[in-house]
Amino acid sequence: MVNREDIGSWLEGPRSPLPEGSWPGERLGLPQTGRGSTAAIWRRLVSLCIDYTLCRLISLAFFHDSGLWTIAIFALENWLLQASLGATVGQRLMGITTIDSRGGRARVLPLLVRAVLLCLVVPAVIFNRDHRGLHDLAANTAVVRTR
Repeated sequence: MVNREDIGSWLEGPRSPLPEGSWPGERLGLPQTGRGSTAAIWRRLVSLCIDYTLCRLISLAFFHDSGLWTIAIFALENWLLQASLGATVGQRLMGITTIDSRGGRARVLPLLVRAVLLCLVVPAVIFNRDHRGLHDLAANTAVVRTR
């Protein structure tokens, strides 16, 4: 029989998805804090907003604010800048970068897959305890702090 202790109470709040004493990125061999640690969700979100706003402004200037052009520019910006410079404009401003999950520089084709999935939105909002969205898992990448 199930009792109250098995279920818990809503007053206890949500349970932590991480085992006690572990941190996001530990399974990938990333440090707990500082440079090279998993980027916080808020940094990633602000970075995304910066990049999307820049792409929206480009779309407004050249294509009279077409939503499809904004998404296309956003995907292209993410793919090209991450493949060539290692980070988008927003990522640079927020002090984060995208790496291969083994710690090296992410490759071109996985970054293309990641950019396309990021534009679909849903894969980006479903993430695991290492702060890796489905788009990161599919591309075998991780977003880490650079400072």
